[in-house]
Amino acid sequence: MAKKDHVQGARQKRIAAGAAETLEQALALHQMGRLAEAEQLYKRILQQEPDHIDALHLLGMAALQAGQKERGARLLEKVIRVRPDIAAAHSNRGVALRDLGRLAEAVASYDKAIALAPDFAEAHNNRGVALADLGRFAEAIASCDRAIALKPDYAEAHNNRGNALRGLDRFEEAVASYERAIALNPRSAEAHANRGVAFEELRRFAEALAASDRAIALKPDYAEAHNNRGIALRDLNRLEEAVASYERAITLEPDYAEAYSNRGLAFRDLRRFDEAIASYDKAITLKPDYAEAYFNKSLCCLTMGEMAQGWKLFEYRKKMARPMGYRPDARPTWLGTEDLAGKTLFLYWEQGLGDTIQFCRYAGLAQARGARVVMSVQDSLARLLRPMEAPIEIIGADQAPDAFDFHCPLMSLPLAFGTTRETIPSMPRYLAADPRLKAQWAERLPGGGGPRIGLAWSGNPIHPNDHNRSMRLAALQPLLSMEAEWVSLQKELRPDDEAALAECRPITFPGEALEDFADTAAVIEALDLVITVDTAVAHLAGALGKPVWILLPFATDWRWPLDREESTWYPSARLYRQPRIDDWPSVIERVRNALASRFG
Repeated sequence: MAKKDHVQGARQKRIAAGAAETLEQALALHQMGRLAEAEQLYKRILQQEPDHIDALHLLGMAALQAGQKERGARLLEKVIRVRPDIAAAHSNRGVALRDLGRLAEAVASYDKAIALAPDFAEAHNNRGVALADLGRFAEAIASCDRAIALKPDYAEAHNNRGNALRGLDRFEEAVASYERAIALNPRSAEAHANRGVAFEELRRFAEALAASDRAIALKPDYAEAHNNRGIALRDLNRLEEAVASYERAITLEPDYAEAYSNRGLAFRDLRRFDEAIASYDKAITLKPDYAEAYFNKSLCCLTMGEMAQGWKLFEYRKKMARPMGYRPDARPTWLGTEDLAGKTLFLYWEQGLGDTIQFCRYAGLAQARGARVVMSVQDSLARLLRPMEAPIEIIGADQAPDAFDFHCPLMSLPLAFGTTRETIPSMPRYLAADPRLKAQWAERLPGGGGPRIGLAWSGNPIHPNDHNRSMRLAALQPLLSMEAEWVSLQKELRPDDEAALAECRPITFPGEALEDFADTAAVIEALDLVITVDTAVAHLAGALGKPVWILLPFATDWRWPLDREESTWYPSARLYRQPRIDDWPSVIERVRNALASRFG
C-alpha cells in the first residue's frame, strides 16, 4: 500500500511540475498578447487539474481581455468558489461585472477584495471607477484618494480621480488631477484626452484641441479623442475640420453613436440640414435609446420649420443624462389630450430666462380652455409676470401648488397646443411693464440727445453657445458714434467690457439698479429701440412689443427662422444674421445703415 501511495505521489509531482512549466509558457504568451495560444495552454492544465487556481484565474483574465465578458466573469466566480480568500480574483471579477454594466455588484466585489487586502491600491482605484459610473462621484473621489495614498505614483488613479471631479463639475480640480497623471505617465493618451474634455467644459477650447491632438499623437486609433477633437473644433467654429474629425472617429469605430450625433451638430451649424438629419438617424439606429441624438434632431427639425416632428422629438430632453423640463410627479403630464375645464394645471419653468419669457404666452391659452393655471418662474421674472392679463397665479422658482390635476413644463406647451409655423401664437405684445416703475425709469434716463436706444451685447456666460451669440462691447463702437441716447440693458459687465465702457461714447449704465426683469421691462418701455444679441433681453423686448433688432450668429438658435428677417414669434423684431461664421462687423455695418435710415 505504501508503495502505491509513493507512486501516486510521484505522479502528482510530475503533473504539478508539468503544470508549472506549462503555466510559465502560457503566461509568457499571455503577456505578449497571444491570448488564443495562452488559453489553449491554460485549458491543458485544467484538463489535468480542474481546480488549478492560477490557470483558472489567468484564463478568466484572458477571456476578459478578449472581450468575452460573461465567460470571464464565470471563470472568476469559479476561482472565488474554490478559493474565496484571493483578493485579486474579487477585484478582477469586479472589472468583469463593471464591463457587463452590473455596477452595484462590481462595487460589492471590490469591497470584498479590499476587506481581504485593505492596502490593495488597484481595488480601491477600480472601486472608484465603478462608483463614478453609478454617479456616486464623492465616494469615487474618496476611493481614488485612498488608492493614491497607498500608491502616490499611481497615474491611473489620478486620471480616474479627475473623471470623478468632472462628474461634480469641479473642472479646474479635474484638470489638476489629469496633469498629475500626465506628469507621472506622459504617454497616457487617456489622461491627455480627459484633460481636453475638462478644458472643453471650462470653455478653454484651444487648450481642449491641443490636449486631444496630444492624445491622438500618442494613440492614433483613439476614436474617442478624435470625437473630442471634433467637439473642440466645432466650438472654435472650424466646422469643416470638426466634421473630418468626427468622420475619422467613425472610421475607427463604425458603431460610435456619439460621433454620429456630434457630426450632425456640425452639419446643422453649416446649414447642411439633410446631412445632419441623416447623421442623427444613424446615431439613433446604433443606439435606439439615445435621448441626446433625438433631442439634437428635434432642434434641427425646428430650425427647418418642421415643427410637428420637432416638438415631438423635443420631449427627449427629459430623458437625457442631464434632463431638462423634467420634474418627477405621480400626477399626469398634460400634453394637450385631456380636458382642462375645471382643472388645475401647474406650469413650470425650464432652461433659460428667455425661454420662460417666450413660452409663458401659452399660459393664457391654457387658461382659456377653462383651467386654473399656476406657473412657477425664475425669481428674477416673478415680479414682471405677476400682472399678466389672464388670472394666472405666479409662484417662485422652487415652489409648487399644494394641489393640481396636471403639470407641464413650459417648453412642452407648443407640443400640447399643436404649434406649427402657421399657428405660432404671435401677438403684438403680451407683457407690460409696471406703470409706476415705467414712470420712475423714464425720469431717470437721459433725454434730448436723439432717440433712446437700448443695448445688450452679451448673455449668460455659462450658456453653451455663449461664445457664438455674445460679443464684446467694443464691437459696437461703429454704432456708438451716432447721435443717440445709449442705454445699457446689461446688469453685469465682463472685465473686457468695463474698460471699453469707459472709452466709448457715454452709455447710461443702470447696472445693479436693475433689480430684476420688472425694472428691465420698465427701462425698455422708455426706449425707442432695442438692439441686442440673442439673450433674454431680445425675448423681453419682443414680448413688450418694443421694436427690437436681434443680432444673430451664422449658426442661429432654432427659434429664429433662416428664410426671413422677421420673427415668427415677435412681430416687432427684426433679425440681423451673420452672413459668414464670426462675421460680426458686417452685421454691425447693416445695423448702422438701418439706424441712419430710421433716425436720419
